[in-house]
Amino acid sequence: MDSWILAILPLLIGWLLDLLLGDPIWLPHPVVWFGKAIAACEHKLNRGNFRKAKGAFVAIVLIALVFALSWFLRRLLLPLPSYLLLLFDAIIIFYCLAGTTLIREVREVFLALDRSLDEGRKQVARIVGRDTSELSAQEVRTAALETLAENLSDGVIAPLFWLAILGTPGMLAYKMVNTLDSMIGYKTERYKAFGCWAAHIDDIANYIPARLTAFLMILATGKLGRLRFVWKNGRNHASPNSGYPEAALAGILNCRFGGPHYYFGELFDKPFIGENDRLLTTADMKKAVRVNRTAEVIMVILVLFRSIL
Repeated sequence: MDSWILAILPLLIGWLLDLLLGDPIWLPHPVVWFGKAIAACEHKLNRGNFRKAKGAFVAIVLIALVFALSWFLRRLLLPLPSYLLLLFDAIIIFYCLAGTTLIREVREVFLALDRSLDEGRKQVARIVGRDTSELSAQEVRTAALETLAENLSDGVIAPLFWLAILGTPGMLAYKMVNTLDSMIGYKTERYKAFGCWAAHIDDIANYIPARLTAFLMILATGKLGRLRFVWKNGRNHASPNSGYPEAALAGILNCRFGGPHYYFGELFDKPFIGENDRLLTTADMKKAVRVNRTAEVIMVILVLFRSIL
């Protein structure tokens, strides 16, 4: 088999599997194992003195272990028939991409909201970390679309970026980085010291991908003039990265994101992204999904070209 075909097949297979299957609940997932490891370490070490140092140790060791183990497994497969390494890489890519599951979840939020506000609140609680019990229908829709934009970066573009830079070990290590941040990277009383390094590492890992995501979203619309809106509003976020894809979608939909939210019982006064506080609709969700998918396809094509070079 030609070398260039071997180079592109793992991504094509992994990406198509994600398109077809998403994250089936019956299939064991590495992120679940990552979460269990993080939770065990946090339970044991997030107490007493030196919490920041212990959190740094946990974050660095877990990320390094994931990279080293996956790199070692790939080395073991190198002398074997080439299809085994191809299959290994394809499975890792499939596990690391979350585009289809994310879109399904956001669609379910809008469908649930059509049935009742309470169902919409419960459904959106599956994909956001904020308190959803008192959200209005507009706030539920806003939360879902913010998550759609932010997780296009975290769940699709960033993993593909690190695949292009460091191969499947880098892609899998990024998923550990992202899982660490999603579990302990909060500025709450419990996590602000222990999760400090996890949050900073995630900020570094996502710095380029978040901005690349925003650019690809705007490119998907063909209206590059909206980049000025992204540049102006992307910094209106507590995160140094999340604001950029959110600003891109807010600019595309001509709406407003952000504002104060409750996380773990604590109020965080986030700035607004955009100015048009109009009513969001199912049509907006469908447009956002099209933009996400188009941006994803562009990124896959870019990484395929990178694989051939």
